[in-house]
Amino acid sequence: MVNSEYERRIAARFTTFDQDGNGHIDRSDFSGAAKALLAEFGVAARSDRGQALYGGAEALWQGLAGIADRDGDQRITREEFVTGAVKRLRDKPDRFAEIARPFLHAALGVADADGDGAVTVADTARALTAFGVPEDLARQAAAALDRDGDGKVGETEIVPAFARYFTVPE
Repeated sequence: MVNSEYERRIAARFTTFDQDGNGHIDRSDFSGAAKALLAEFGVAARSDRGQALYGGAEALWQGLAGIADRDGDQRITREEFVTGAVKRLRDKPDRFAEIARPFLHAALGVADADGDGAVTVADTARALTAFGVPEDLARQAAAALDRDGDGKVGETEIVPAFARYFTVPE
């Protein structure tokens, strides 16, 4: 049951992870997100960057399941997601950042056309769109991630922003 404003905001984040919209989060949501990103940027799944992305997706799934999958059925319901966030992440966004870091690092690697360790704002928006974010919102979010205004988004910008978004402190 969702009681507080914090819990309502966390519940709204659930759909971001439930990529296939089936009402629960499972491993296939993360591998599906990886597959969509690889397709968007034309990167082969068997390449080093593709394998790193799938490895990062698995690490993110395992970390999230460890926090939220209370009944051990390898599926996270909306209630489990909210409860896990409230009990384990609410006051510890850095913990969530570390769980997400391998996936985000690998996702940046896939989208990083010139290999300089950062992704253009436009390519960041493409990546967000591949993950199911509506195009106009993806462009706005990508621009906001470029905190230093250099036209690029790097790991130091995206990891804390990702953690803030999914832990949404009160």
